[in-house]
Amino acid sequence: MKKALICGISGQDGAYLAKLLLEKGYEVCGTSRDAQMSSFANLTYLGIRDRVKLESMSPTDFRSVLQVLVKTQPDEVYNLAGQSSVGLSFDQPVETLASIATGTLNMLEAIRFTEADIKFYNAGSSECFGDTGGQPADETTPFRPRSPYAVAKSTAIWEVANYREAYGLFACSGILFNHESPLRPKRFVTQKIVEAACRIANGSEEKLHLGNISVRRDWGWAPEYVEAMHAMLQQETADDFVIATGESYSLEEFVIEAFKTVGLHWQDHVHIDASLYRPTDIALGKGNPSKAKAKLGWEAKYKMPDVVRGMVEAKREEFKR
Repeated sequence: MKKALICGISGQDGAYLAKLLLEKGYEVCGTSRDAQMSSFANLTYLGIRDRVKLESMSPTDFRSVLQVLVKTQPDEVYNLAGQSSVGLSFDQPVETLASIATGTLNMLEAIRFTEADIKFYNAGSSECFGDTGGQPADETTPFRPRSPYAVAKSTAIWEVANYREAYGLFACSGILFNHESPLRPKRFVTQKIVEAACRIANGSEEKLHLGNISVRRDWGWAPEYVEAMHAMLQQETADDFVIATGESYSLEEFVIEAFKTVGLHWQDHVHIDASLYRPTDIALGKGNPSKAKAKLGWEAKYKMPDVVRGMVEAKREEFKR
């Protein structure tokens, strides 16, 4: 039985990855900064809370990382920990850089130090690419980060590449474009839109306040994206991969789809608020996942309209309960 350690198991991707690995027969251990106090609501939502072993670990504390690695002795480590909001990173740049860049470095160094035969996956981000001038980004596209979050993720990806080349570690990064699900936290604009649309459809008279809705993103379905994470660690040679649908939609189109799904016209319920604009933002996000298709056999089945409908259906069921 293979053993996997998921750092950041309480988040959207961590929970779906844990479910996938359990289905594949893995023993799964997950970490949180304080495992005794964390609710692990996403694991409960997916019905797997009691099937996962949980440990407390602070990614920014090398001793903490080393202790958990020695205790759990995993075959695979998935690094999904760290501050995950682009918007919040402008308010918490130091915390963002430490939790992502220092956290990743500590995990790599702990694996090198123990000399254990561990395969390491690092969660990269399409935010690293910044503005690509309208061109789809692939593994050769230069990084031009435009937020503290993107700077931190770019640093972590280069750390992984360095340890792979300098020390021969099986370490890879998945450069994932936006991927959504019912487990998205409320602070993310996609969940904010879906929840507001469902509340308004249920009789709420509120207005949904949004910032720049002209930005375009490549939105996928999170349960599919964790399959790509696992596939990367099953290869003979470690490599980095862009994971995306290859299609881009505007946030306005996302809003239209959400309100259409609940039978409403979006313009009657949305207010554009200039105060919600970010200091810098990426006009177009679009990925080229051809390498993942060729080498991993992975291809996205769900595109933005499917993602929106899936999120709305889940939220409607939640409201019924």
